[in-house]
Amino acid sequence: MLTHYCNKYAKSTLLLNSLFLIAMTSYGQATSIKGNIRDASTGKTISNITVKVKGSSVSTQTNTVGSFTIQANPGNTLIISSVGYQEKEVIVPQGGIVDVTLVPFENVLDELVVVGYGTQKRSDVTGSVASVPKDRLSKIPVTNVMQAIQGAVSNVTVSQASSIPGDAPSVQVRGKNSITATSEPYLVVDGIPLSRTDGSINDINPNDIESVEILKDPSAVAIYGVNGSNGVILITTKRGTSGTPRIRYSGYGGVENVAHILKPVSGEELLKRYAEYARINNGTLYNGGPVRNQFEFDNYTNGVTTDWLDAVMQTGVIQNHNVSLSGGSENAKYFVSGDYLDQKGVLLGYNYKRYSFRTNTDFKPTKYLSVGTSSFIVAHNKDGGRASLLQAAAMSPYAKMYNDDGSLTQFPMYSEQLWTNPLLPTTLNPERRQFNISLNGYADLNFGELYKPLVGLKYKLNAGYSYVPVRNNEYEGESVYNFAGMGRITNSESQSYTLENILTYTKDFGKHHIDFTGLYASKSKYWQQAIATGEVFPNDALEWGNLGAATTQKVSSQADLYRSISQMGRINYSYDSRYLFTATVRRDGASVFSKNSKYGVFPSFAAAWNIHNESFMSGVKDVVDNLKWRISYGISGNEAIGIYQTLSLMDASTIALNGLSNTALNIRTRMGNDNLEWEKTKGLNTGIDFGLFKNRLSGSIDMYKTNSYDMLLLQRLPRLTGFAEVFSNLGKVSNTGIDLTLNTKNIVKNDFNWSTTLVYSRNKNKIVEVYGDGKEDLGNRWFIGHPLGVIYDFTKVGIWQEDEIKAGANKGWDERAEAGSVKLADLNGDGLINEDDRSVLGQTAPKWTAGLTNTFGYKAFTLNVFINTVQGALRNNPQIGSAADEMGRKSTPAELGYWTPENKSNEWRSLSNRSNVYGYGFPSNASFTRLKDVTLSYNMPQHTFNKLGINGATIYVSGRNLYTWTNWIGWDPEARDITRGSANDNLNYPMVRTYVLGFNLTF
Repeated sequence: MLTHYCNKYAKSTLLLNSLFLIAMTSYGQATSIKGNIRDASTGKTISNITVKVKGSSVSTQTNTVGSFTIQANPGNTLIISSVGYQEKEVIVPQGGIVDVTLVPFENVLDELVVVGYGTQKRSDVTGSVASVPKDRLSKIPVTNVMQAIQGAVSNVTVSQASSIPGDAPSVQVRGKNSITATSEPYLVVDGIPLSRTDGSINDINPNDIESVEILKDPSAVAIYGVNGSNGVILITTKRGTSGTPRIRYSGYGGVENVAHILKPVSGEELLKRYAEYARINNGTLYNGGPVRNQFEFDNYTNGVTTDWLDAVMQTGVIQNHNVSLSGGSENAKYFVSGDYLDQKGVLLGYNYKRYSFRTNTDFKPTKYLSVGTSSFIVAHNKDGGRASLLQAAAMSPYAKMYNDDGSLTQFPMYSEQLWTNPLLPTTLNPERRQFNISLNGYADLNFGELYKPLVGLKYKLNAGYSYVPVRNNEYEGESVYNFAGMGRITNSESQSYTLENILTYTKDFGKHHIDFTGLYASKSKYWQQAIATGEVFPNDALEWGNLGAATTQKVSSQADLYRSISQMGRINYSYDSRYLFTATVRRDGASVFSKNSKYGVFPSFAAAWNIHNESFMSGVKDVVDNLKWRISYGISGNEAIGIYQTLSLMDASTIALNGLSNTALNIRTRMGNDNLEWEKTKGLNTGIDFGLFKNRLSGSIDMYKTNSYDMLLLQRLPRLTGFAEVFSNLGKVSNTGIDLTLNTKNIVKNDFNWSTTLVYSRNKNKIVEVYGDGKEDLGNRWFIGHPLGVIYDFTKVGIWQEDEIKAGANKGWDERAEAGSVKLADLNGDGLINEDDRSVLGQTAPKWTAGLTNTFGYKAFTLNVFINTVQGALRNNPQIGSAADEMGRKSTPAELGYWTPENKSNEWRSLSNRSNVYGYGFPSNASFTRLKDVTLSYNMPQHTFNKLGINGATIYVSGRNLYTWTNWIGWDPEARDITRGSANDNLNYPMVRTYVLGFNLTF
């Protein structure tokens, strides 16, 4: 009767769970069993815990409030497990209600962490591998995962120099190892490299990320050879689990505004500055004053003022919606995710949209074979004309925005023609599109399932293909006063292939454990670009849509091909989980080098001692939960050179000869070098991991030293050789530093808990050698014994005062000085201020950084507060530097003062054009402490949504970049501030403050 009823029910519903009901007939009538799971150490409920009926494929996971529902019978056994917790079996009681507490692993030593080409138990890791806290990944609403990492991992510097929507921050691990090459770490997603494919971290939806590990020390990174010299970031995305399909929705929406507005002077104050500027420079004002230009005079006379910053700014709006579906059986699992991000920036025209779709699948067709995919498609849209913050900040409040016909003026401060209308670019409609189509898959063959003597032997094939097309279309016409018209179409694309053959073998015998990993891999990337430009159009109607209509047309194209081959072998050995050893060697060959030195070999060695497993530690087991000492040494490489740079190249040009157009080949001034070798970095790391007092206090401390040598630098050549320069292996750089991570559980109660995480890092970077002759490079600011990236300038000691000039104090010191000029130190005492009086004043990279996270939990509420600090950085301040030099032609920030005979400032110079004749850069302390993130979340009671079929719901509010403590004068000490006339000076963008409200729902 029961079987007949089940079959009848299955046919009537026609649902997939009929398979489940049939499977459960051996257990009798399946009922809905409900339960809750808590952490034994904190008393808080735990989400994403797997609950499985023993002996079947029926499983589920706990929701956001730690509750679950599963089909089972009283007397069945439930297996409850999760990474980081001891597995537990529970018999379903007659009442059908299950309440379980899980005990965390001691210091999570048995937790698996991702390392290069595999995973290891945390207790067996010999290198410096940092894991990003999962709370940072799941509870901080960010558009880019690197924003969640910022300040959360020691000696991983994430700099958000640009807050432009869609821009990715820069990342640096343990300092800069190369003089000229990029310092960005190597990025690997699900085993397939994202770096060097033209892909971006922005291509990876943060909602899809399961874990992030960062390899920092020589042993950990050497496994990636030439790719590991700047550290390696391993990202693992979410995958399906067996059990009932789960639909999850994560979404948030909020507003953004400028974190700090660099307010300009008022109209009244500007008039005073105009008057002082005219007086001290013997100049005149327009029509007798009080302003300098015609348009200013018209508006001043009519009482019209404009807030130009307000004109280009708006309230930013951000929203993100993510829907994922996951589930499967024991032999087929899937994870599908779709994401939509829409961000309207705080400056007009700065818009960003991202559409992404991911599918991760895992299939096990036989006992010995597993296959799967990790593929995604993402589209980026940054269309639109953008207002200029640089131009807006320069505008006088009396400047004229519109012409009489309602069109935007070209020069709002006419007759001043240096500064254009900041709103003009918003009349344009450029297209900025980029896509990434990545199709990645794997096949895993377990030989032990085929032939028992081969137990432990596995082969894995990783294959990846990435297609990244980029399209940029632009047109300038009458709206920006280009009456001839100019259109340009730029199309580029790259296609990247990755193929990895990985062989692994694992064997345990007695107290001994050994595993081997072997790799043979190849990569290639083909890139091409075509640019078509047209000038002088009959009208603006079609914009770039018909470049053939232009009177002048120009087409150019270029392409290149990169290829590499790699072999790697790694052996891990451990004895009794006490003594651990790792040896790795990798050989890389890349097409950027010539045949004489195409390959590089990169070995490493590491050892670790789990001291807490020693018998002599038994007396302190109640105090010491974990104590491990690590040491590693290794060599990694860096290509640090573009494609074809080792060759002597020629350029094609067109010349007229005998009335005909002929093609000529011209030899480039850079000579090839067949013997050019890889840059290399040797490194030594030692560290201690610890856990005390039932892991109420835990953490790690690492000390390291790296020496990079054989730098790839351009060396000047005598002109008689016929060449101007050549790439040579010259220069040495060292980095020494310390990483510290400290975790504390300050209060652990049933209803309340408080935990703290502190990360601290200090790095000292130093140039050891430049060209091998003991000489320095003044032009590039490369000084032996000093860091890469320094401020080399005069030393300011004050401002020259009138009484000093009258008394002749400047004689034999600075003959060119006048009252109000910058007073500079005569360091060598020769009675002159010249280049010999410059010195290294500081470094542009911070000397140390730290982050402090406090997490408070009260019942269903969680409050997370994160503060980070960056100290010891020095930057030239362009706001101060250009204030007086361009005072007569622009507005200035209200924070900047100026010297006058009445205001005898010893800090601010006068408005004279001669007050800074030596070009002092006004370096300023760029240190800051920032209240980076505050997030308050609430796990809603389960019974609230039962009728809606919602298994869990979390609501949260979050604020980002809430407040900054700094002495920096400018928009922000971290944000770039590009001066007029420099490349991309139209891309200045302020730091933004964000407030969002979000929901996470599980169905």
